[in-house]
Amino acid sequence: MATIALFHSVLGVRPGIHAAADLLRSHGHQVRIVDQYDGRVFDDYDEAAAFAVEAGYPILMGRALEAVKDLPDGFIAAGFSNGGGMAQFVTCQQPGVAGAVLLSGVIDLAEFSNATWPAGVPAQVHYAVDDPFRAEQWLVAGEKAVTDAGGELEHFEYAGSGHLFTDPSLPAEYQPDQAAELWPRVLAFIAKHGRA
Repeated sequence: MATIALFHSVLGVRPGIHAAADLLRSHGHQVRIVDQYDGRVFDDYDEAAAFAVEAGYPILMGRALEAVKDLPDGFIAAGFSNGGGMAQFVTCQQPGVAGAVLLSGVIDLAEFSNATWPAGVPAQVHYAVDDPFRAEQWLVAGEKAVTDAGGELEHFEYAGSGHLFTDPSLPAEYQPDQAAELWPRVLAFIAKHGRA
């Protein structure tokens, strides 16, 4: 059993986040959904992005850290899209993170000023090949930070263009076959690296 901090996408804590948490819990894991928006949820990416900018990313990052400060050493930081970046940030800032699962979201750590990936901490990355929000330069830089620090890196590609392709509440993006491929890989990573 592991403890997992689960960070939402820019759209907020949509039903897909709850479904992911329920799936992880069904395998015996403890999951804390981190709601950085205090319950706000969006259907539109532009509207959600404007809200996040207005709230301020430094404030959202502070909320992310505050939400995990009491978690035991050995927890897994996981996040979707923007939440993947938050999982990276928490991994860099919070001692004791055992690994990071980055789902359709990897950022260049240079965006966090002086953040560095902790030595030996592994990461697992999942992306749809034609994800319209995929930033290849950030992806390469984010993954390089992990391997340069001696962390094991797993990278998985999926056919299709769904950004949040595991979320059944987003019919334009949901790809059930690819989601069915993804979850066993995530569970295996958690089983291997989670210690809490």
